[in-house]
Amino acid sequence: MKKIFLALVLVFALVLSASADQVVRLGVTGSVYDELWQPAKEILAKKGITLEVIQFTDYVTPNRALDDGDIDLNGFQHQIYFKDELSSRGYKLTNIANTFVVPLNLYSTKVKKLSDIKDGDVIAIPNDPTNGGRAIKVLATSGLITLKDGAGFNPAKEDIATYNVKITIQELAANTIPSALPDIAAGVINDTYALDYGLKASDAIFEDTAREHEYWNLLAARTKDLEDPAKLALYDEVIKALHSPESRHVFETLYGGFFRPVGWDEDLLAPFRK
Repeated sequence: MKKIFLALVLVFALVLSASADQVVRLGVTGSVYDELWQPAKEILAKKGITLEVIQFTDYVTPNRALDDGDIDLNGFQHQIYFKDELSSRGYKLTNIANTFVVPLNLYSTKVKKLSDIKDGDVIAIPNDPTNGGRAIKVLATSGLITLKDGAGFNPAKEDIATYNVKITIQELAANTIPSALPDIAAGVINDTYALDYGLKASDAIFEDTAREHEYWNLLAARTKDLEDPAKLALYDEVIKALHSPESRHVFETLYGGFFRPVGWDEDLLAPFRK
């Protein structure tokens, strides 16, 4: 009987150990996320939670993968892009945490400063509506173009009133703009792609200063998963690890503090707790 009892205790202990080993698959775009999430990975590992950071090469696939259940969370997009994806594609996803805000800068490998941009030059911007609109606002702030009155928060090329420098705006997939720099005068580049290409924030010929809430990046989950108390608790641990002092130190020091933590005091999971 004693041997049977010890065997049962061992089995029970193994079951508890197995149940503690949980895996969360996080979709991102850009190798910089491996470093940004490293402190959170280490914190979660101590709690028996493995955070797998899964790289995607574009902005379209991560939301589709999350909606399909191929990953558990994603953390690559800002608010306005996320809202557009939900509206246009019908995804049932929810923003569960704020992460950071980064600028959308203008880079060039051909000219050293903004004033070197001349008539006839080609400038590339992302071809998705939300990042494209933000890029157009960057060009307007730089003075290269002037927008029409009432252009709205997310302008399109049709909202340009005047080309102060007669540039040609070329719309490209965001992840291809860095590699296109040798063939164009400049490009407005999402900074995860800029960093992957070896560009530094200091390389920008014009810096985006926009910090609106709509450009805050976020962590997203499937809405239906938030009805599961176990998954809700698991994601809560992921958020706590992300919003930890260790993570804040990395965000505020890596790449000169280029990735700025925002909204970490907001508990977006509160409505789902029972």
